[in-house]
Amino acid sequence: MQGINKLLIKVNGVPILRGVAQAALKSNVDEVIVVLGFEAEKVKEAIADLSCRIVINKDYEHGQSSSLIAGMRAINKSTLAVLILPGDLAKIETSSINLVVQSYVKESSHIVSAAYNGKLGHPILLSRELFDEIMLITEESSGLKTLVMNHRNEMRLVETNTENVLTDVDSPDDLRKLADKH
Repeated sequence: MQGINKLLIKVNGVPILRGVAQAALKSNVDEVIVVLGFEAEKVKEAIADLSCRIVINKDYEHGQSSSLIAGMRAINKSTLAVLILPGDLAKIETSSINLVVQSYVKESSHIVSAAYNGKLGHPILLSRELFDEIMLITEESSGLKTLVMNHRNEMRLVETNTENVLTDVDSPDDLRKLADKH
């Protein structure tokens, strides 16, 4: 996005990150940890009044894997699973988050992922059994994607019936597509 902080871009009048955090806070998760990197102080202002725990990733330039690891370091020792929800998933709905959580509670798969028409999306939930592996991921090894592929036989896809689980914002074209849908 070339110098633009996509997390602060407004969709439906709300900064993208704030909308994602609000959806997570309304869901069945026990705690919401938001990992910030680029322009952390500026971004923090968009969610300062929300009851999330904020973690600053000083190594954010090393990619999303470093943010995931920073978040993992902040979790409670008794945590049974983590739900990973990218901050740029502009249209995520609480109902999709809850479907993933409910599937995990019901079936205890090591990995549970939201899907749309069979296509892997977010959020993705990882059980405690994978925590040590998560801490070893790097961008060079394709990060979380490799971990998920290595455990695809232990993964459960949860059909959400909404393409919103696939709608992240990585480019100006992605933003235009979001605007076109309104």
